[in-house]
Amino acid sequence: MTYDGFPPFISAQLHYLINHFAHPVRVEQAWSGSKYSNTLDRFTLLIPYCLDTIKWDVIYNAEFPHAPPDIIFGPEDEDFHPFYNESGGEGDSRSIKNSLATWNNKDPTRLLALIWELRDQYMSYQRKRVGEVDDDRLKFEICTMLSREGIEMHMSSGVEKPEEVKFAVPLMDMNINKMVVGCPWRHPQKISLQVIYPVNRKYVSAPSAPHLKLMSTPALKSLFSVDDVKLPPWLDGMCMAEYLPHLEETLERQVSEAVSLIEVRRRFIEALAPLFGRPIETDSKVYVFCCLWCFLILGAIFPFNSISKAAAISHASKFHVDYPEKATGPCQLLFDSYDPTSIGSLHVAIHNAAA
Repeated sequence: MTYDGFPPFISAQLHYLINHFAHPVRVEQAWSGSKYSNTLDRFTLLIPYCLDTIKWDVIYNAEFPHAPPDIIFGPEDEDFHPFYNESGGEGDSRSIKNSLATWNNKDPTRLLALIWELRDQYMSYQRKRVGEVDDDRLKFEICTMLSREGIEMHMSSGVEKPEEVKFAVPLMDMNINKMVVGCPWRHPQKISLQVIYPVNRKYVSAPSAPHLKLMSTPALKSLFSVDDVKLPPWLDGMCMAEYLPHLEETLERQVSEAVSLIEVRRRFIEALAPLFGRPIETDSKVYVFCCLWCFLILGAIFPFNSISKAAAISHASKFHVDYPEKATGPCQLLFDSYDPTSIGSLHVAIHNAAA
């Protein structure tokens, strides 16, 4: 993102926030608060929370650069009053220690500190709202899950939609970033379970299963797609404390297998060197550990995909069109003899195709 149009002090704080916040925040829109100037001094932030995003407007005043920004929260959060005075009122923010009381427009880290502090208070605010819901099942589930670290929750209600409580439950105590050699990810890659309970204020003898959805950080899909994971069934009378261990065991096994395939792909490429010499050309548009590898045989680019051989054949379709006299026997033999789990198979397939 470019920061053209912002005053230097806003640009520095926004740049630091985007590049150092623990979660990937984004700017949705920016505009000017002045009728006589096009200087941008306010913007909408999209802040990840509970496997969704919350929108907060950050309102600077370019004409008063020393003043801290105002923050406008979403319409559903009109009861959210951060920096609430312990005496019971919304007193001067300087009377309690917070990021506004220590504001310094020359310090590029101040906006990050403010947003982080507000997000932390928002998490406490939502947890309090959920705890006040008169639903025995929800209260029981909260008691069983609170021992897990990093759980976020959100109470949603409105005129046009029923009340529901959403949980974001981090899964697996695994540092995926460290497991992947040469990992380029700046943010920690995580897998979480989104759990949505409808609010039942009356006793229900057989409550329905919650809505479950497995979600991950977007960059992780290049290694492991949670969309391909089949969730275990939710049995009658089950609670989250019973459901999560089995799910985590399944995920840990599948993630470990996906990571191990990265090394297999590396060894595949290294196995090409004795046959074709160096350098071996690979597709630089994707990460080194992505599913797709490309190499050159008889002037054509062949992708090797550990997930789908059909996808590799599809990618080689241009070769069939441009070089029909070369794409009959050798090309078909290459794909028929290729086994993505065997380096020896790769040697045989390449040798047969190049013969």
